[in-house]
Amino acid sequence: MSTLGWRVGVAGIGRMGLPIAQRLAACGHAVTVLDVDPARVALARPLPAAADAAALAAACDVLLVVVVDAAQTRDVLFGTGGAAAAMRRGQTVLLCPTIGPDDTEAIAAALAARGVDTVDAPMSGGPARARDGSMSLMVACADAVFARVEPLLRDMAGRRFRVGTRPGDGARTKLVNNLIAAVNLAGAAEALALATRLGLDPALTLRVVEASSGQSWIASDRLPRALAGDETVHAATALLAKDAALAMAMAGRAGGEPAVGAAAAAVFARACAEGAAAADDSVLYARALGRP
Repeated sequence: MSTLGWRVGVAGIGRMGLPIAQRLAACGHAVTVLDVDPARVALARPLPAAADAAALAAACDVLLVVVVDAAQTRDVLFGTGGAAAAMRRGQTVLLCPTIGPDDTEAIAAALAARGVDTVDAPMSGGPARARDGSMSLMVACADAVFARVEPLLRDMAGRRFRVGTRPGDGARTKLVNNLIAAVNLAGAAEALALATRLGLDPALTLRVVEASSGQSWIASDRLPRALAGDETVHAATALLAKDAALAMAMAGRAGGEPAVGAAAAAVFARACAEGAAAADDSVLYARALGRP
């Protein structure tokens, strides 16, 4: 547990932001939250809530942005009542969403012009790991900034990968990871659907795969839910669709053409276009079987 008692603002208290806020409060930090959804703010009680992003910035030393995409990130920082205009020199912003590296670089440059430091810190691990502090962070920032915020990062995440000093390298690393995740899930869903069509027991087949060379973490996490008919949304299809599309755009700018990645991105894009955007991404198994 930290003894620093940082003043931390958390903008976006959805599936990841809420457990992060609760974790940091449990570690002794003074946490203030912000969300556009009053129901999420209610879930965060007794943590205090700010009226807008500017008020949140005024109440904290470090601002965590834990929203969905670049558009929401820009709105929090630079929109009406945004945080950036109210931030003081020497404050720090942690960018935790999965966004494109170009967006990360542009946001970091805009904040730097105001004397505000940026930590490019996309996250991985899910809500349970966010709540117990065992999730992962992919961190890119200047050495001096990292040294200053590392105690807070330790409270947030049990695994902290320092991937560089250049803003955007955290985003690049996260997109590489998520493109692999998209490929693994799309491929595993189709393969398990094939097993089902062949008359094999899909649950038993999955057990074999999990003990063999076809195993992947994301398949082992998602496909048991699919087989159980669990439609609870743990990770919306739209999220990995977004990340796969961002990864492919990044690859194109780097002169790469990942054929398997493109196929996986197309599977996710098609699922969203056909009405599965808000469904848990384990829905790919049912879709591979031709089920609605």
